[in-house]
Amino acid sequence: MNYQLVHETVYRYESPVVLSQQLLHLTPRVLDFQALDEHRVAIRPEPAETSSRSDYFGNPVTQIMLAAPHASLTVRAESKVRVDARAAPAPAGAWEALRERLRGPGVGALLEPAQYLYESPHVECFRELAAYAGRSYAAGRDAVDAALDLMRRIHADFTFDPKATSVSTPLREVLAKRRGVCQDYAHFMIGCLRTLGLPARYVSGYILTAPPPGKPRLVGADASHAWVSAWTGAGWLDLDPTNNVRVGDEHITLAWGRDFGDVTPMRGVILGGGEQELEVRVTVTPL
Repeated sequence: MNYQLVHETVYRYESPVVLSQQLLHLTPRVLDFQALDEHRVAIRPEPAETSSRSDYFGNPVTQIMLAAPHASLTVRAESKVRVDARAAPAPAGAWEALRERLRGPGVGALLEPAQYLYESPHVECFRELAAYAGRSYAAGRDAVDAALDLMRRIHADFTFDPKATSVSTPLREVLAKRRGVCQDYAHFMIGCLRTLGLPARYVSGYILTAPPPGKPRLVGADASHAWVSAWTGAGWLDLDPTNNVRVGDEHITLAWGRDFGDVTPMRGVILGGGEQELEVRVTVTPL
C-alpha cells in the first residue's frame, strides 16, 4: 500500500510567544515492512534553529527553536510511505517460558525487549490488570494466542469514547470506566502484559480511514492512532485493540516507546503566550 500523509498542527496564542523550543515526532520510521519515499516539514514562522537526530528508541526526531515573537505556530508534515503486509505470526510457545527467559541469566541478550517490562509514567502496573489479563493467559497457553485473545477481550469490553478521558487519565480510572480512545486501549493492554512480566511497547502512527469494500470503517480515522507491540520471543507482534485487528498494511508506523509520553507528536516549552488554542488535522490518503 502507498499512502500520502498530512499531519498539521496549529497553535494560536493569546499573547505573543517570545521563545519556543519544540521536539517533533512526525517522521515515519523506516522498517523492514515500511519505506519512506518522501518527507518534508513546513514550519511557520521560520525557526531560528532546526536539527534532526534519532532519539533513545531509534525514532527520527526534529528539534526546532523559534526566537522571534509570534502569535501562532503551524507545523505541517507531509510524507509518502509504502507499507507491506506482514506475515502471520508463528506460534511462540507457552507464555510462562517466555517470561522465564526474561528473568533468567541470559537476559543480557534480551535487553531491547526487557526495557519494556516495567512501569512508565503513563502505565502503572497493579494487580487488577493481572487479574484481567489472567483470563487470556491460562497456564501453558501459546503467547501469541493469549495476546490475540487479550486484544479481542479489550475491544469487546471497552467503549470508544473521545470524551471519557484525557492524556493524563490514569489506568485505574480507564479500567473503572472501560471507556476511552486508542491511547487508553493501548496503555491498558500494555499494562496488562507488563503486569504479567511480558514486554510491551506503545506504537504511534496512523490508520487508513477509508475501509475496503464490504468491510467496516475503522475507529481512529483522520487522527493520530496508537496500538501495542508485544514481544513474542521471536520478534514483536503489533496488535490494535481499538479495532481488534493484527496490525498490517493499513497502519503506518510513526514512532514507539514506553508509552505516549515518549512519542508525543509535538511537545516543548514556550516563554509567553498566555492561553493557547490547539488544532490538529490528519489526513491519510491511499495512492
